[in-house]
Amino acid sequence: MSIHQPVSRSTQLAARFHEVRQYSLALAEGLSAEDCQLQSMAEASPIKWHLAHTSWFFETFILSAAPDAPAAFDPAFKVLFNSYYVGVGERHLRAERGMLSRPSLEEIFAYRAHVDHHMQAHIESGTLSDEALDLLELGLNHEQQHQELILTDLKHHFSRNPLLPAWRSASADGAANEQCANSFIQFDGGLVTIGHEGGDFSFDNEQPRHRVWLEPFELARRNVSNGDYLAFMADGGYERPELWLSDGWDMRCNESLQAPLYWRHDGEDWRRFTLHGEQLLDHDAPVMHVSFYEADAYARWAQARLPTEAEWEHAAASQPDLSGLFDQVWQWTNSAYLPYPGFQAATGAVGEYNGKFMINQMVLRGSSLATPPGHARLSYRNFFPTQARWQFSGLRLAR
Repeated sequence: MSIHQPVSRSTQLAARFHEVRQYSLALAEGLSAEDCQLQSMAEASPIKWHLAHTSWFFETFILSAAPDAPAAFDPAFKVLFNSYYVGVGERHLRAERGMLSRPSLEEIFAYRAHVDHHMQAHIESGTLSDEALDLLELGLNHEQQHQELILTDLKHHFSRNPLLPAWRSASADGAANEQCANSFIQFDGGLVTIGHEGGDFSFDNEQPRHRVWLEPFELARRNVSNGDYLAFMADGGYERPELWLSDGWDMRCNESLQAPLYWRHDGEDWRRFTLHGEQLLDHDAPVMHVSFYEADAYARWAQARLPTEAEWEHAAASQPDLSGLFDQVWQWTNSAYLPYPGFQAATGAVGEYNGKFMINQMVLRGSSLATPPGHARLSYRNFFPTQARWQFSGLRLAR
C-alpha cells in the first residue's frame, strides 16, 4: 500500500518556474534579433528587454540575496534591465530601451540560461526561505504579466511596418462573442464583499478583502462587439463632443481618432491588424484596442455607462457564465486605480510593484486573449492610463 506524500511548495514552484520560463521563450520563437530589438513607442519595450528584465527580477531579488549567491552574469545588467525599482538603483531610460543593440539577443538567451540554472538549483535544494518562495511566486506572476506585454508590444511594433508582418499564421485575434443582442442581467446590489479571498497567489493591490455597498444595477451579458462599435462610428461617435469627457475629446482631436487602434478602411471594408497579419474585420468579435475615453464615449452613446470594478467583480462572482469575462479583452471600468481600505504595500523594493502607480490610472477587469494560461482570476486588478490603446482593452456596458 503506497502513501502519497504531499508535494512540497518548493517542488511545485520548481515545476512552475520551468513552465513559465519556457513559455516566454516559446512566445519569442521564430522572431529574429531585429524583431526583438524594435521599440515603436516609449510605452512599449523591445521583446529582448522583456526577456532580460524578467531574468533580472529573479537575479536581483532572489539569487543575489542567497547566502551562496552566484556572481552576477554581467554587472551592467543591474542598470540596463531595471524597470522602475528606485530602491534598487539607477535605471536605463524606458524610452531608450530600443537603443540597446548590445547586449545581443544571444547574450540575453545566455543570461536567461544562467539565471534558470542557478534558480532551479536553489529551488530544488529546498533551502529557500518562505520569504524567498513568496518572492519566487511574485516573480513568476510578474513574468506572466510581461508575457502579455510581449504580445501587446510586438503587435504595436509590427503594426508600424508597412509589410504588416505576422507573428504566427493563425486565425484572427480573439474569440467571437455570442451572436446575440447585448441584453442585460439585473443585480440587486446591497452590501457585497470584493477582493482576493486568500488561499493562493494574489498581488498586494487585490487586498484586503472588504465590503462595498452597491445600488441595484444591470451588466451586459457580453462585451461590446466590432459591429456594435461600427454603429457608434456610423452615428458620428467620433464627431460628437457631447459624448466625450473633456480630456478625451482633446485626445480625439489631437490624435485625429476615427476608429479603434489598428483599424483601417480600404475603401470598401474595414480591416484590422492582428498578431496574425491584417484581416477583414469580424463584426461579431469583441472590439479591442480602445482607450478608456473611447469606451466611455461609446457607453454614453449607448445610453449606458461603464461598470465600477466592484460591480464587475460582484456580477462575475454571481454569474460566472457571463460571456467573455475572461480570455477575450480586458474590460475598462469606471473605477480609478486606488488602494483598497487597509491596503499595505510590501516592504522593501518589491513594495514599489503596485502601490506607487495608484494615481492617474483606471482599472480594467477580466483578462484578454494575450493573458497567459492560469494568470487570470476574479479579483485581478489591471490598470492603465486613460489614453492607452495598445493593450487588448475593450468594454462591457452597465446601467
